[in-house]
Amino acid sequence: MAALAIHGGAPVKTGPFGTGKRFGEEEAAHLLEALEQNTLFYHFGTKVKRFLTDFNAMYGREYSVATSSGTAAIHVALGAAGVSVGDEVITSPITDQGTLIGILYQNAIPVFADLEPYTYNLDPASIEACITPRTKAILVVHLAGYPCDMDPIMEIARKHGIKVIEDCAQAYLTRYKGRLTGTIGNYGCFSTNDFKHISTGDGGMVLINSGKREDYETAHAFADKNYRRLGTTVDRGTSYIAPNYRMTELQGAVGIAQLKKLPWICGRRQQYGDRLNEGLQGIQGVIPPQVDPEHDCTYWFYMLRLDLNKLTCSREDFCRALEAEGIPNRAGYIPQVCYLQPLFQNRQAYQGSHFPFDGSSVSYEPGRCPVAEAILDTTVQIPMNEFYTPEDIEHIIQAVAKVGAYYAKSDE
Repeated sequence: MAALAIHGGAPVKTGPFGTGKRFGEEEAAHLLEALEQNTLFYHFGTKVKRFLTDFNAMYGREYSVATSSGTAAIHVALGAAGVSVGDEVITSPITDQGTLIGILYQNAIPVFADLEPYTYNLDPASIEACITPRTKAILVVHLAGYPCDMDPIMEIARKHGIKVIEDCAQAYLTRYKGRLTGTIGNYGCFSTNDFKHISTGDGGMVLINSGKREDYETAHAFADKNYRRLGTTVDRGTSYIAPNYRMTELQGAVGIAQLKKLPWICGRRQQYGDRLNEGLQGIQGVIPPQVDPEHDCTYWFYMLRLDLNKLTCSREDFCRALEAEGIPNRAGYIPQVCYLQPLFQNRQAYQGSHFPFDGSSVSYEPGRCPVAEAILDTTVQIPMNEFYTPEDIEHIIQAVAKVGAYYAKSDE
């Protein structure tokens, strides 16, 4: 057996991973055109409108709303869906804070359902167990480009008369049984933060899947202080508060060029992620993510699990050994499930106040979502990049296999 690099052996990967430029002449040309308009305000310029038109065409929808961030996109969807004081929103305990901020700003209560062990996404049975008379929406998170099991989730929503919002920040062009994620629920939310498949620095979009003009106008207004800037008219007669989450013409300009690259980006990531799934099968103690053959995953990052009962090392030992083999990685995704964060343990969304938690009986005790907690205790995240080469992917497979073989428990 080859000695691990961490013990002085030769590392699997000695050269750099493939890299490339995300931005180029196309983005620069659209930015210059935006500046030459003599306005960078979305309502007067053409770039945000063109960006949304192109995005709608890609996703087969008539209406979408541009926002200043992916976090803003989720907040807009929640506001448009009517989520308000005292409502409950069921969501994932393994997600970014951006999924949760909008719920709390609407003075609603996040309720965390458990996950499926190898897709890392919401378990429909756990969602249904969380339904109460206060449940207003289900906010699904397609983590790392792996699609949630949307058919049973939508059936639960129809049964109980509640809305479904999809957080697709990490799931561009991911398909669930042939349907694009973001087009299945009532609203689909996307991010163009610099750490996503495409980037405008920051930014986001909300797909309006009902196809109803009134739903579009409600969401459009909620992103703009509840002003209704439609066509050549502006109605400032607001009936309730809403934030200012407007996208600028500069973001829209970059977005136009980035969208054209998106099919290649997602296709390359899917190719590489699927190859990792294939190549890592059968390694003792290593469990690749579960992706149903009916689905297309676009792998914002790659996350496997370790069966530590079949290994002689800790996860941290495994990660250090993999790093020494030349493969960057990190343990888990977030340090702990969301409900164990101080915000929820102290029941304090706002400084000096326990509102809106003080009117709720929802609890955030350890063990609430045991599968999610076990996922975070056993996962290893490996970065994914469309600029990697096929050789880079083979090196990842070889390194994981080498470390797994070294630490595998014998059958004796």
